Amino acid sequence: MTTPLLLTTPAEMSAWSRERLKAGKSIGFVPTMGALHAGHKSLLDRARKENDMVVASIFVNPTQFGPGEDFERYPRSFEADEHLCAGIPVDVLFHPAPKDMYAADARTFVEVGSLQDVLCGMSRPGHFRGVATVVIKLFALVRPDRAYFGRKDAQQVRILEVMTRDLNLGVQIVPCEIVREADGLAMSSRNRFLAPLERKQAQCLYQALQHCIKRVAAGETAAMKLSGEMAELIDKAAPNAEIDYVAIVDLDTLTDVAKVSGACLAALAVKIGATRLIDNARL
Repeated sequence: MTTPLLLTTPAEMSAWSRERLKAGKSIGFVPTMGALHAGHKSLLDRARKENDMVVASIFVNPTQFGPGEDFERYPRSFEADEHLCAGIPVDVLFHPAPKDMYAADARTFVEVGSLQDVLCGMSRPGHFRGVATVVIKLFALVRPDRAYFGRKDAQQVRILEVMTRDLNLGVQIVPCEIVREADGLAMSSRNRFLAPLERKQAQCLYQALQHCIKRVAAGETAAMKLSGEMAELIDKAAPNAEIDYVAIVDLDTLTDVAKVSGACLAALAVKIGATRLIDNARL
């Protein structure tokens, strides 16, 4: 195992990437908020296969958390994260402090049109502005050829694809498949917050999506009917859960569709206990 080079300031990160690009080395980048798990490892493994150098960032980005959200309690496990990165191996671990990423009077932010205002954006206003802003800042420092993101955050992936295209950033966004637990629950750093009963109930997200996939395969195309069936399944399995949304949307525009046709996405966000979980499946 090789311990990654730890860089903690934007200046250090920028200097390192500049030298690697001068040497003609390709850079693969996996931005994370830490608390790494097998889903993150799959992104890092792919970056390792496809690039000369691999950079991972660990930065719990304050601008993507709204009032009352879990910024303070978001899991932080730097030593374990560093150990996982060493096993890939990752070349550089970028771990900056918020004060170094954002000036005290920062006033420049990135917004991506209507894509940020639907699905998770409806209940988390400002969230995707924070995501887009930190990612473009990280891209400016790391200068990656490719950046790897999990499809569990499908809305985030689409927003970053459009941002990268619209601003001619020259970074290839590489979406990677969802990594799941044995019972189907999508891997997430927040899963550790679930109490045993809540963890069992959380299986209903995957079960609802699988139900939708089977119904579409059997010929059902009415999006409202399919969404209603998924919501009913979740209500029965987890009576105390709070459904944020259950939706079927166009994969490109993320807008609601009346019927499943072409590239569509079944997406849901559900709060079980104090933990908000998201998941999705292509239809």
